Amino acid sequence: MTEVISVRFRGGCKTYFFDPRGAQVRMGDQVIVETAQGPEFATCTEGNHEVDDSAIVKPLSPMLRMATENDRRTMEYNRKKESEAFDICERKIADHGLEMKLVNASASFDGNKIIFYFTADGRVDFRELVRDLASVFRARIELRQIGVRDEAKMIGGLGICGRPFCCSQFLDGFLPVSIKMAKTQNLSLNPTKISGTCGRLMCCLKYEQNAYEDAAKRMPKVESFVQTPDGPGNVKSVDLLRETVKVALDSAMPNEPLKCYHNCEVCVLRNGKGSRDGIEIPAERPARYVEEREEEEFTAPVLMTPFYMDAELEDAPVREKIGESEGKRRRHRGGRRRSGRSGENAAAKPAENAQAPKGDKPSAPAQGGKSPKGENRGERKPRPPKAQNPKPAQQGGNRPQQPKQAETSAPSGGENAEAKRRRRPHHRGGRRRSKGGGEGTAPASQGE
Repeated sequence: MTEVISVRFRGGCKTYFFDPRGAQVRMGDQVIVETAQGPEFATCTEGNHEVDDSAIVKPLSPMLRMATENDRRTMEYNRKKESEAFDICERKIADHGLEMKLVNASASFDGNKIIFYFTADGRVDFRELVRDLASVFRARIELRQIGVRDEAKMIGGLGICGRPFCCSQFLDGFLPVSIKMAKTQNLSLNPTKISGTCGRLMCCLKYEQNAYEDAAKRMPKVESFVQTPDGPGNVKSVDLLRETVKVALDSAMPNEPLKCYHNCEVCVLRNGKGSRDGIEIPAERPARYVEEREEEEFTAPVLMTPFYMDAELEDAPVREKIGESEGKRRRHRGGRRRSGRSGENAAAKPAENAQAPKGDKPSAPAQGGKSPKGENRGERKPRPPKAQNPKPAQQGGNRPQQPKQAETSAPSGGENAEAKRRRRPHHRGGRRRSKGGGEGTAPASQGE
């Protein structure tokens, strides 16, 4: 076992082991390590730990020191230098007319070397380009041709799944992917659906390939001759994830749908295509598969206790809890505010409400006395009940009632109809208006 630290260089996902030389390094610390290209700036991904000797490529490179503030300023200067070098190299490529696409530029930590990464369809003669770049930067120039998968890893982006590229996020290296993996997983062979942004097959096809291969060894192939609980038949389709097969039974009707069976419900008599000659069908049929399901425990729902403003209504029925408490008045948008008849007001003056004529107004309170509003502001005087037989309206609002003899002596017929027209209607809110215009206002003026 050897004590090492794991570091990762900028823009990469692969980790490398270095000798800490007795220093205690924590995850996230920035260090300067010795590489084949010279000293480099790196970030620690795992602190001091021990690994097997077989996992180390000897000789193990050492860690030089912990990164200082000057080292961080040097890295910022190198980033600006790389951006300028990228623009200059693109102009030089256009001047020389080379068919190549510049992808990235990387400068070493000490600034003695600049590496340019590019993609091209074939071989490119860039000797003149290297000379021009060396004369501009006064440093060692190196051009490396990479593939489209390396280009996607350097640039980064989002895949069709909506997540960042696996190669630029966590993959240490590229995995070999073939079209056979898509066939094994029953995926569409449409190139646009199984290819990544780089134009190659997606790396994620490799993730579940081992599980599919293991399931394919235990499942029968298509067109296999099998025995089922319902009789013999041929396998028409296989679902590797659910481990089920669809079988066309020999005893089935022509238009009858295929039967679905679990893998443990079928007995393979012949795996794959072939004839049935010489195959003996066993008399005993496999048992049916019963899926064991755990009994679901019924949990009674927790009813939340409502919050009531009035403590007196806690033991009241729900209908009373929802409504307003007695004595509270409800505000209406327009018109007169009406409140329900309270027991006190209804019992106080039942005779007055019955005898009071419809046109009379309530008498004003005596001087110095308090109005009913002041006594009980929440309760209002109930409206007088409607009379069964309408009486003729009086000409004056505050005049005393006419004697009964006058009523009997009054002629019936046209005068009663005229009195009804004179009577001003009672409106709930707003100003009182007469229906008949000039005819309704004329008697009022005479009374006045």
